[in-house]
Amino acid sequence: MLDTQETGGTSRRRVLFSLGGAAAVATGLTVVPGLGPRLAHATEAEVTDVITEMLGEMPAEGAISIDLPEIAENGNTVPLSVEIDAPMTADSYVQDIMVLADGNPSPRVAQFHFTPMNGKASASTRMRLVQTQNVVVVARMSDGQAMMASKQVKVTIGGCGG
Repeated sequence: MLDTQETGGTSRRRVLFSLGGAAAVATGLTVVPGLGPRLAHATEAEVTDVITEMLGEMPAEGAISIDLPEIAENGNTVPLSVEIDAPMTADSYVQDIMVLADGNPSPRVAQFHFTPMNGKASASTRMRLVQTQNVVVVARMSDGQAMMASKQVKVTIGGCGG
């Protein structure tokens, strides 16, 4: 291993760091205010905006089963299962399921797409929740009708950097 005195007082780490910085400047990678992580949390109004953007109006409560813990000890990995009690025929089927959370930095959590070939409209995933909040599930049918349901989850340790 070379001593820093043998290399003129410059360590390998310092040279690599300098080259990386020069490459970032040369390619135009700079810090731009406002493009960093979003620290604020979504609001119920933002969730409503996402739903109305998707559907045009707020849907009524429907036959959506949400399996979600009442208390999440760790918000980094919160299990979620959703099932819609609806026919899955060519004439009428669940086309989309959207999962939203009103306390995360971004309200959109997941979106699932279905066809009649799925046979059943259900999905399971894990999500991150930053704080205690409502999880909203919206389902859109192939005929344009929609339904929604929500459930509150109490988060003891946040999972989105909060």
